[in-house]
Amino acid sequence: MSISENLIKIKKSLPSHVTLVAVSKTKPASDILEAYDAGQRIFGENKIQEMVEKYNNLPQDIEWHMIGHLQRNKVKYMAHFVSLVHGVDSLKTLKEINKQAKKHDRVINCLLQAKIAEEDTKFGLSFTEIESILTSENLNELSNINIVGLMGMATFTSDTTQVQEEFSKINTFFEKIKSQNKGITTLSIGMSGDYKIAIENGSTMVRVGSAIFGSR
Repeated sequence: MSISENLIKIKKSLPSHVTLVAVSKTKPASDILEAYDAGQRIFGENKIQEMVEKYNNLPQDIEWHMIGHLQRNKVKYMAHFVSLVHGVDSLKTLKEINKQAKKHDRVINCLLQAKIAEEDTKFGLSFTEIESILTSENLNELSNINIVGLMGMATFTSDTTQVQEEFSKINTFFEKIKSQNKGITTLSIGMSGDYKIAIENGSTMVRVGSAIFGSR
């Protein structure tokens, strides 16, 4: 099937409260435009340089999400346009995003990345560390960022029971912090291989790449 056919099929399968982020990393502008022409407006990239280049060359009403691991020294390159930063894993990074957002008189929405996978390769914060950030006095000084929720990645495995358990764990924690922080609304879990399980476990945002654009 074509990109637009894949996209339309996935969008039809999503509940109305779930936002689709089309993961366009490594894909050419022509592929993004095909998805754009089929109605998609939110795209996710994992390298800032690539996202900046696409931002400069593609329609200006696209919402760009930074979904990859974030290097603090590169935040300045995307601060003038990025819509949502998914993978924030330290207070230092939040401070840098705030500093760069301030220069552009913007408030940048951020998700705190929770480590839910067993793999050592995944970045992220423990639930305790997330609670510590959310209750930190320093957070009140960061008026140019807005923490709107959590992001997590399950273990890369065919064991759906394990994936289900990891998503269930982050959803329980998400519901807890949501009840304590009125601005927390977004749970970004689920990718091409597991987004249906993620939705069953409270996901409000899924990051789908290969199921739309084909394998990389």
